[in-house]
Amino acid sequence: MRIYITGLPSGYQVEHLARVFFPGAQLLVEKPDGKDRGDLIRAHCGKKHHWAALRQNGRVYTRREPRLADDPRPDYTLAALLYRLLCSATGMRPPWGMMTGVRPVRLIHDARRAGKTEAEIREHFLTDFDCTPEKFQLALGIADLQRPIIENAADRDYSIYIGIPFCPSRCSYCSFVSRTVEKDRSLVQPYVDCLCREVEKIHEQADKNAMHLKSIYIGGGTPTSLTADQLRQLMGTVKNCFDLSKVEEYTVEAGRPDCTDEEKLRVIKEYGATRVSINPQTFSDDVLRRIGRRHTAADILECYQIARRVGHTNINMDLIAGLPGDTVQGFERSLRQAIALAPENITVHTLTLKRASNLVIDHSPDDYGNVTAMLEKCQLLAQAGYQPYYMYRQKNTLQNLENIGWCKPGREGLYNIYIMEEIHSILAAGAGASTKMCGETGKKIQRIFNYKYPGEYVSGFDTILKRKEGVTEYYASSLDPEASC
Repeated sequence: MRIYITGLPSGYQVEHLARVFFPGAQLLVEKPDGKDRGDLIRAHCGKKHHWAALRQNGRVYTRREPRLADDPRPDYTLAALLYRLLCSATGMRPPWGMMTGVRPVRLIHDARRAGKTEAEIREHFLTDFDCTPEKFQLALGIADLQRPIIENAADRDYSIYIGIPFCPSRCSYCSFVSRTVEKDRSLVQPYVDCLCREVEKIHEQADKNAMHLKSIYIGGGTPTSLTADQLRQLMGTVKNCFDLSKVEEYTVEAGRPDCTDEEKLRVIKEYGATRVSINPQTFSDDVLRRIGRRHTAADILECYQIARRVGHTNINMDLIAGLPGDTVQGFERSLRQAIALAPENITVHTLTLKRASNLVIDHSPDDYGNVTAMLEKCQLLAQAGYQPYYMYRQKNTLQNLENIGWCKPGREGLYNIYIMEEIHSILAAGAGASTKMCGETGKKIQRIFNYKYPGEYVSGFDTILKRKEGVTEYYASSLDPEASC
């Protein structure tokens, strides 16, 4: 399927709405040839009318309606017209309706801050976006759970993200900027050295601007692809720079058992982490093999038991719905196994087909099972006493579904809420890291980007340190009563 949009300065809303129905559809820049009879979506914003058409398998469907002279959002109006056309032509009704944004819960928080009534918020989701009542209730329940956490936020709160872009092997679904340790071993130590210096720079900037550290997250890649000594070096730097007794949450991803051993789990505990993530993705050995994992389900169980034995009392486990070769029954077995282990958090992701992943690059068969039915099995989590506490969506996610973090009561992963709802600044270190600074009420956002690849990060590190001065520049400007927030 291809998409051709005319009459708008930006067709972003229309383009991504079309991909809800036809994932991977190609946006055309030039007008199709008049003799072209291939599958095509056309959308046009004219001076007097909006017009949309779908040609698929030789059949043509069209819709047209007058354009209001005072329409403030013609892009939204055209997208809504296209949505109605595609629903009618395909027989599909996406569960999130015509919503393409990644933060549904944030819409509820923003609406409440703006003084909207609960009835108005419900109307916005169910009528304007055409979300199903079930999806709206899911978002509303998460917003209600998050509300006291958000209301407790202070202006100069912040969290730290530290990125480790190395893994023992690359999973087929992954599109992160990550390198395999085997191929880039000589780069790892210089990278860790630079990372420690950037952490020190973050401490300097935060201290200078009287900021309050709330949480720390060391993610990846796979942080435990570092050696135990490299973990000591990095986490020792963090411990020397910050008063960890005042930090609400300190997470380290220990995601893969093929590089996470008892020594590393002890280091993580000894140096102050209060939460670890051990991520099976699936408990099916066959599916693990298909996605390029070099370990078994038994290895995951052993890693989890070691983490408990060395004293970790707050563990998250990730599962992915829709992995190649998985089935609804197979996903349910994985879910039941995770529940039986009783981790404090279970995060259920829906597989996203990202352009940089091997699943897309290799044109693997579209063998992803019934993902909607898989997510329906998450009722097992609710029955086991878990509750959804954060949510986000991604473009090109199978069946336009969502990712949900579930927790035992009172065991929310705070960093996940902070970053997804943009409650406060996230000062980020590492290759591909993006520092995001939020001012009062989070309305003013400014970003500082690091170089994307580990080699660039190391070779251009002096530039990265200079860019971190932007933290002080941002907070100095936020004190100016003339500055917008």
